[in-house]
Amino acid sequence: MLTHLDAKNQPAMVNVGPKAVTRRTAHAVAVVVLPPALAALISNHEIAGKKGPVFQTASLAGVMGAKRTSDLIPLCHPLALEDCQIEIKPGPADASGAVEVAIHCRVAIEAKTGVEMEALTGATVAALTLYDMGKAVSHDIVIKDVRLLEKTGGKRAYTARA
Repeated sequence: MLTHLDAKNQPAMVNVGPKAVTRRTAHAVAVVVLPPALAALISNHEIAGKKGPVFQTASLAGVMGAKRTSDLIPLCHPLALEDCQIEIKPGPADASGAVEVAIHCRVAIEAKTGVEMEALTGATVAALTLYDMGKAVSHDIVIKDVRLLEKTGGKRAYTARA
């Protein structure tokens, strides 16, 4: 088990007090597969849904989710993010008419702890919002492949294998 335990063997937040403040960045992605009925509604890299512009709303939700990560993940340090960018890229339609949409979340901060969880949460919340806004057309939306692509700062950098 990877839980950090305190002196009484209770789960505890990791003490980042002695760590140095460094530039920390993280880049995560979530892939959402839109079924043909929903994919057909994409025009100019956006979907005009009943609740408003789907990709724009999902982007906003992703930023809000990244900023609230410590409210959602136990023992996650609350961080005042300096930058959070959500980019939503629909790919080409496949033979069935389905479209894979890549939701990228890039986060940056000068801090004593990393922002991987914030990037992952931002991408995931944006994907969930896309699902919520698209379910009126089809429930066949699939959220898959949520993963960290890169992180910098701290003890070691990380880049996902291709």
